[in-house]
Amino acid sequence: MRPVAVRGKDLILAYGPNIALAASSFEIPRGGITILIGPNGSGKSTLLGAMAGLIDPIGGSIEVLGPDGWEQRISYVLQSTKVNDTLPVTVREVVTMGRYAGSKARRLGAGDQVAVDEAMRRMGISHLAGRHLRELSGGQRQRVLVAQGLAQEHELLLLDEPLTGLDLTSAQAIDNVIHDETQTGCTIVMTTHDLAEAQVADHVVLLSGRVVASGAAEEVLTVENLTAAYGPNLLHVEGERLFIDDPAHRPVPGRHDHRDRSG
Repeated sequence: MRPVAVRGKDLILAYGPNIALAASSFEIPRGGITILIGPNGSGKSTLLGAMAGLIDPIGGSIEVLGPDGWEQRISYVLQSTKVNDTLPVTVREVVTMGRYAGSKARRLGAGDQVAVDEAMRRMGISHLAGRHLRELSGGQRQRVLVAQGLAQEHELLLLDEPLTGLDLTSAQAIDNVIHDETQTGCTIVMTTHDLAEAQVADHVVLLSGRVVASGAAEEVLTVENLTAAYGPNLLHVEGERLFIDDPAHRPVPGRHDHRDRSG
């Protein structure tokens, strides 16, 4: 049994009077990649926000556990569409903000600058350092936000649909970094609409206003569970292939093929 990174027990999340996640219990293992998947409005981003400590439960509990029971250091990367790209800040300034996360105001040192440089290099955006967000494409902006997350010291990296709707170059750059992070022992938790991504993940949490199932991909992504999450009108079986007839799940022309991490 792998150690637990995140544990929810009878967890209930809400926005005002609206329940976003009904009472659910689940565990996410430490290390590897965990996918949160489900239809629009299923609670994926809400659950990710709770893991980041941005949303307080109205019932039950959620724990983010590190080695020896200590809390893990967390980096949380939003979708670029949720960030105001008209802010008058440069790419380097955005990435540098990651060094202030979770710490008191301080003067950045040489080590901080090295971390920022390395994060930008890994995301292939060093040449964009002096550009403003408004001057970048959607894929470039997403790479900037991922670089900001990488610049933080973390054991748990949370990503909200980091690959959705991106150009091939940006999607592959982010996918490569996600894979590399797991090699250092980092735990990745990411939301997605892509069933193919979920099928190659180490762990899957299927949501539909509650946790429908949680565990290994082959145990979670069954016809029975997917029908419970999406409904029989959206789920289709073509031979051994499952197809979700949902606009958010339809292939995007030119979209990358998610790399198989099993090797």
